[in-house]
Amino acid sequence: METLANLESFIRSAECGSFSAAARRLGVTPAAVSRNVATLERNLRVRMFHRSSRSLTLTDDGERFLASVSDGVESIRDAIESVTTDAGKPAGVLKVSMQLTFGLDYVVPLLPAFLAQYPDVQVDWSFENRQVDLIGEGFDAAIGGGMELAPGVVAQRLAPLHVIAVASPDYIKDRELPQQPHELEDLDGVSMRSAVTGRLRVWRMRNRDGAEATLEHRARVVADDPEAICRAALMGLGVAMIAMPYVERHLESGALQRLLPDWHADLGAISLYFASHKLLPAKTRAFVDYTTNAFREQDLARRFAAE
Repeated sequence: METLANLESFIRSAECGSFSAAARRLGVTPAAVSRNVATLERNLRVRMFHRSSRSLTLTDDGERFLASVSDGVESIRDAIESVTTDAGKPAGVLKVSMQLTFGLDYVVPLLPAFLAQYPDVQVDWSFENRQVDLIGEGFDAAIGGGMELAPGVVAQRLAPLHVIAVASPDYIKDRELPQQPHELEDLDGVSMRSAVTGRLRVWRMRNRDGAEATLEHRARVVADDPEAICRAALMGLGVAMIAMPYVERHLESGALQRLLPDWHADLGAISLYFASHKLLPAKTRAFVDYTTNAFREQDLARRFAAE
């Protein structure tokens, strides 16, 4: 009977394409992963990988074996992880991905109370402006907007993701305020560039009556990060389309002013993404429930709505 360590080493090596990357995922040394895979091959008398100095690829037998064991090993791993010595008490490393500014403003402040309630959980959080491969990169959860749902991933809605037009009071004080979206095209734009396609974002806006309009900025400043765009707007460099979570505090302070208050772009929802395993690890379930309740208690869904 093969050990779970041997099987996990094989599966992670196949997913990552190297023993070193698999070792980082598993928290062990590359030598340990290589040894576990070699033991598996020796015990089964089957060569699982073609090895070279630069690559690690599955043999035909390895491909068939991976397809047969992956789901079973994942279920066993989840079951082990969800059951601790204290009857399913949340414990272990909680790996979560989120965008930096959003995380700092709305998620990191939850840490003290969360960790006080779950002292056996250790957080390992990544702050990055991209859509992660939740399962492939070994994340327990991710928070973001507009992420595509990969197989085996579900989304828990937290709040709407609405984008509004804003500018600093200094920028608009000597200008006539726009009344319709197309009038923004006559002003300097602080524009969003897609980190994936490299193209400038074209915004589809709608008003309270359901009318729609397309907005293309006359770009004066271009960036691919919402916080950078927000700061450019704060410095008076032009009109920016910014999601409500990034601009809320600046609207309250008066540092930014909303333009076209009846119009906004709807990008769907800010959601909490996690694997749809039947046996969700207790640490992940605790984080999902705690974060969802915290967003509800802070009334963030209403605060982030642009209507």
